[in-house]
Amino acid sequence: MADDAIAVSRFEQRLLTILGGTLISLAEAVGKVVILTRQTLYWLKSAERRDVFEQIVAMGVDSVPVTTLTSLFTGMVLALQTGFSFRKVFNEPIYVGTVVGLSLVKELGPVLTAVVVAGRVGAAIAAELGTMKVTEQIDALYTLGTNPVKYLAVPRFIACIISIPLLTVMAIFTGIIGGLIIAVYRLSIPMTVYVNEIKEIGWKECAHGVTKSVFFAAIIVIVSCYKGFTCEGGAEGVGKATTSAVVISMVMVLVFDYFLSAILVSFGIG
Repeated sequence: MADDAIAVSRFEQRLLTILGGTLISLAEAVGKVVILTRQTLYWLKSAERRDVFEQIVAMGVDSVPVTTLTSLFTGMVLALQTGFSFRKVFNEPIYVGTVVGLSLVKELGPVLTAVVVAGRVGAAIAAELGTMKVTEQIDALYTLGTNPVKYLAVPRFIACIISIPLLTVMAIFTGIIGGLIIAVYRLSIPMTVYVNEIKEIGWKECAHGVTKSVFFAAIIVIVSCYKGFTCEGGAEGVGKATTSAVVISMVMVLVFDYFLSAILVSFGIG
C-alpha cells in the first residue's frame, strides 16, 4: 500500500510539473506577445515610409499570383459544387451567385487569403528575423542604440495591415469571376442572373470580411515577429521558429474567425 501511495504521489508530482510548466510557458509567451504588440503600436508613427513600401511590395505585390490562383479556383469549385447540389434538390442550379458571393465575401475570401499569406509571408518574417537573432544582428541593433521593434517589426506590421485587406478584396473579386465562368459555361446560368445575385450583397457583408482580414493581418505579423525575435538554437532553431510561426498563425486565424464573426454579427455587421 505504501509503495502504491508513493507511486501515485510521484505521478501526481510529474503531472503537476508538466501542467505547471506548460501553463507558465504559455503565460510567459502571451505576456511577451502583449508587450511586443504594445511596443509596435507605440512606434507606428515613427515608421520609415521607404521601409514600409519595401515590405508592401514583398508582402502584397509578390503575394498576388498565389492569392489570385487560389481564389480563382476556389470560386470555380464552389460554383460547381453549389450548382450540381442544388440541381439535385431543386432540378435547377439556382442561387449559385448568392452562395458564391456570400461565401467569398464573408468567409472564404479573408480566411483563405490569411492562410496563404501566413504560409508565405509569415514564414519569411520568422525566418528573416530568426536568422538575425541567432547571428546576433538584433543584439547589434541594441548596441547601436536602435530599437529592433521600431526598425524591424513596425514596417512589417504596417505593410501587413495594408496588404492583406487589399489582397482579400482582390481575392473576393477573383473568386466571383471564377464562379461566373463556371456558372455561365458549365451550368448554363445566364450571366445577368449571376450578376444580379452578386449585386444583392450589401456593404455590411463586405465590411464583415474586410474587417476580419485586418485582424488576421495583425495576428500573422505579431506571431511571426514574436517567433523571430525569440528564436534560439542556430539554423535548427530558425527552422523550428518558422514552422511554429506558420502553424500558430493558421490556427489562430481559424480560431479568431469564429469569435470575430460572432462579434461582428452581434453588432449587425454582416
